[in-house]
Amino acid sequence: MVAQATVPATPPGYRQLLELADQHHGQRVWAIEGTGGYGAGLTRFLHAHAEQVGELDRPKRAPRRHGAKSDPLDAVRAAREVLGRDQLAQPRATGPRAALSVRLAARRSAVQAAGDAQRQLHALVIAAPEVLRERLRLGSTRQLVTACARLRVQASWDVETAATAATLRSLARRIRELTSEAADHRQAILGLVRAWRPDLLARQGVGPIVAATVLCAWSHPGRCRSDAAFAMLGGAAPIPASSGQTIRVRLNRSGDRQLNQALYTVVLTRLRTDPATRAYATRRRAQGKTNREIKRCLVRYVARQLYRLLETQPALDPT
Repeated sequence: MVAQATVPATPPGYRQLLELADQHHGQRVWAIEGTGGYGAGLTRFLHAHAEQVGELDRPKRAPRRHGAKSDPLDAVRAAREVLGRDQLAQPRATGPRAALSVRLAARRSAVQAAGDAQRQLHALVIAAPEVLRERLRLGSTRQLVTACARLRVQASWDVETAATAATLRSLARRIRELTSEAADHRQAILGLVRAWRPDLLARQGVGPIVAATVLCAWSHPGRCRSDAAFAMLGGAAPIPASSGQTIRVRLNRSGDRQLNQALYTVVLTRLRTDPATRAYATRRRAQGKTNREIKRCLVRYVARQLYRLLETQPALDPT
């Protein structure tokens, strides 16, 4: 270690760091944890000044819990980790990718909150007084939400029935608002994807949410050095688990789980609608492969296909 400084996370503080680095001549790389979170401001500042930035993952909790912890120690550890790497991870890009990321986060939150409210609504209807249960014996969740949103408290009801009806109406209206918000985010995501990479939407099984998730993980050309690295990023690369003469692989449960879910969604859609994918599954099933193994292979193929598509710059549409 040749120098050390603690500065505020503001543009003046970033300039102090850059001035400190300029005092030492030669090539340099900035090792930053959380380039999309707490380190986003510093990352943008360094990119604006044509600096090379390497992204680091958060250290494992066990070594950090059993060892010393301070900002100077973390900085030294980050620098040494970068020095020992053959390949440096590039921070994710800003612009359209960042816009998709925030839209996806907001939509995911709205969908999750709407699902929680729907489950609460069903639970309250089951335990509601009989006068409400008779009115709310409906088939679908959509019909139940519509009926609950139209409930009116009657003066003849007791306190339990009136409170339950008011709560059901509040939950139903919350579900409607969250569903509308999620739909607005989905429409905005579709517009961003069409403006950035419309060729991705032309692929079988790829919708706006899947395309946005893939684009956020991929970020920009060159960030993943190969389709194998992209598959490993999405948890689609199998892990060898052979022993003796038994050859087998194990599912990869690491990586970006949202990307993994997007790839799996593409596979499930193609298994239902794509004749070529269904023919492949039938052929592999005849060879003795299980459905789980077939899906694992298909997820890997989808990761390779999407990676090669993304690494190729799309042709401009004259319209």
